[in-house]
Amino acid sequence: MDYSIRTTNVEDCKDILRMIMELAEYEKATDHVKLTQKDLEQDGFSKNPFFHGIIAEVPEQHRTKDGHTKIGYALYFFSYSSWKGRAVYMQDLYVMPEFRGKGIGKALMSKVAQLGMAAGCTQLNFTCVDWNKSSLDFYLSQGCTNVTVDMGYQYMSCNGEALEHLAQP
Repeated sequence: MDYSIRTTNVEDCKDILRMIMELAEYEKATDHVKLTQKDLEQDGFSKNPFFHGIIAEVPEQHRTKDGHTKIGYALYFFSYSSWKGRAVYMQDLYVMPEFRGKGIGKALMSKVAQLGMAAGCTQLNFTCVDWNKSSLDFYLSQGCTNVTVDMGYQYMSCNGEALEHLAQP
């Protein structure tokens, strides 16, 4: 399959949001998405972006039945490990269903790893829902490890009213 991978730009935000919604639908979590196209534009393309992204595109002749040529993406940001130093965190990795199994997901993930290593990162981190066996198997086949299983760490989050309460002095 003919495709290309490039850095995202602000004009991609509409398609990124479309694919975020597709991913959320796949994960049965659409009610959790509160992000808007404007949020993506501000957060990814301001002077100090909160995230970076890459996008997979196919030529016009391979566009979807709905006319889309942007068929996959990965969002990532840089973080820090107090044990291992610089890290890249891959927030999302998504390829539209009709384009899966063609190496596009691996190419996107590989590009995030390359960008992380170019920035001096020593690890690539991400999460995966526990019921997505095909993705878990794919990540394990790439040499990734399941930190929850191997080390017992649990990914925690504090948001909404709990975050507001925690932030009180």
